[in-house]
Amino acid sequence: MIKEILENSIKIALWELKIEEAKIPKINLEHPEDSSRGDYSTNIAMVLAKAVAQNPRELAEKIVAEINDNKPKEIKNVEMAGPGFINFFLSDSFFAEQIKNILKSEKTFGNNKKLKGQKTVIEYTDPNPFKEFHIGHLMSNTIGESVSRIIEANGSKIIRACYQGDVGLHVAKTIWGVQKMISEDSKNKKKFFDIKQGSALWGKTYAVGAKAYEADEQAKKEVTEINKKVYTKSDKEVNKIYTAGRKASLNAFDKMYKILDTKFNNFFFESQSTKFGTDIVSNNIDNGIFEKSNGAVIFKGENYGLHTRVFINSEGLPTYEAKDLGLAKLKDNTLHYDKSIIVTANEQSAYFTVLLKAMSLIFPDLAEKTEHVSHGMLRLPSGKMSSRTGDVVSATSLLKDIEDKVIEKMVERDMTKKEKTKVAEWISVASLRYSILKQMTGKDIVFDFDKSLSFEGDSGPYLQYSYARAKSVLRKAVKERIKINSKKVDGEVSEIEKILYRFPEIVERAGEEYAPNYIATYLIQLSSAFNGYYANNKIVDKEDKNSAYRLAITKVFTIVLKNGLKLLGISAPEKM
Repeated sequence: MIKEILENSIKIALWELKIEEAKIPKINLEHPEDSSRGDYSTNIAMVLAKAVAQNPRELAEKIVAEINDNKPKEIKNVEMAGPGFINFFLSDSFFAEQIKNILKSEKTFGNNKKLKGQKTVIEYTDPNPFKEFHIGHLMSNTIGESVSRIIEANGSKIIRACYQGDVGLHVAKTIWGVQKMISEDSKNKKKFFDIKQGSALWGKTYAVGAKAYEADEQAKKEVTEINKKVYTKSDKEVNKIYTAGRKASLNAFDKMYKILDTKFNNFFFESQSTKFGTDIVSNNIDNGIFEKSNGAVIFKGENYGLHTRVFINSEGLPTYEAKDLGLAKLKDNTLHYDKSIIVTANEQSAYFTVLLKAMSLIFPDLAEKTEHVSHGMLRLPSGKMSSRTGDVVSATSLLKDIEDKVIEKMVERDMTKKEKTKVAEWISVASLRYSILKQMTGKDIVFDFDKSLSFEGDSGPYLQYSYARAKSVLRKAVKERIKINSKKVDGEVSEIEKILYRFPEIVERAGEEYAPNYIATYLIQLSSAFNGYYANNKIVDKEDKNSAYRLAITKVFTIVLKNGLKLLGISAPEKM
């Protein structure tokens, strides 16, 4: 990449100035906000000045002189600015060459091999059977799917994993609720054994059981007994309800994954990790990692500056903590990974700090290669939700509400009903995903329908519309038989040419920091530049000798934008 060429030029200049290599810090290169100040800028002279006892401006002038004396063909000019910044201006031929290179690489442009040979497991979404797939799961899915695609673009083999709680107290509460509703009206029985009912009915029933568990001591005892029976599979009626609920939930989840274009390689379940986790905890009591306390087994986090957590409860059943320990071992045994990334809400950050500490004492190698990526909460203007109280906004209902609003906007579009429905689905997913991904992953998101669905400004639909506009220009060129040509005739370098080539370095940085927001921000900047270019230039014009090159820029724009949208998990419709 061009950054490596610039870094090498700086290093050669410093070598010529006889500056010891040991004193040279990491060279940072950034893009000035105002392109008139250069295509890249570095503060290396300011950082290095004290170590070599020189004035920053004087040192910068010396470095600039050395680079200009031996500058590679990619550099047009180098200047010193301000208190000692060094600004690089790239050559016109460099930008024209990039247009040609992007046209050649097309689908692979932006990818690199930095993580080649590495296998990364990314666990995300993690909806629990017997509960609703809600907007919190959409948050995890959006971030996890994008991070998966970005790391894959950096060369790693990706294994998408989903861990689902198909045993535990929430299951027992749901089964209790089902039994309660059937006892009140036997006609309800048919509903629960109908696979078409999906997860919504079971989610509502969970809320019934959760409320009773907290308010009624007798109900609490009954739920506790059901929970034991779920683990032991000792009750036929409980088993039957359990099987029906699990099947209905997983069936509904699969439908949602198709809408979200997520294809998991592996599904793990708490029913699988239970024994692993229980055995791991039990086998590490005598060595002092875990200890017994009031009939339970705990990890005393205070010994490590953390907090204490229960791993096996007083009923002898494993908690989430024990199951997650078992899952780590189960994943490693099954997948033999180099890196494991777990994506969850940041309200679980303290939990994972304790879990990873316990893991480091038992499986230090697994803890070393496990990383928790936390994200904020997704909220609607109405506020926070709770599956326990039944105050849940389901993913299905939210996407349907967004889709209905999109279809309203598309009433006058010249498209068939089938086309409108499909495009509306793409736009609804894009509006939601972009709203999430444009922010840093740790921040809470309040989804704003109007802003998120806008075809202008900072939104997913704006990016899609920009792509569709460019594709329309290319179709027009085909009709008028104007061929794309990457050979530039004349004219100044446009703003969009100064942005297009940067995509690979954005992808690399996003991969290093697990930060899709860098790509989202870049794509908005890119689309804004193209729309300005479109407004100020007649791209399709048989009489204009520059038309073929302008078409090349337009084609390259569609390549880069589509590749970037793919990394965000957003479709690129050719018509809107």
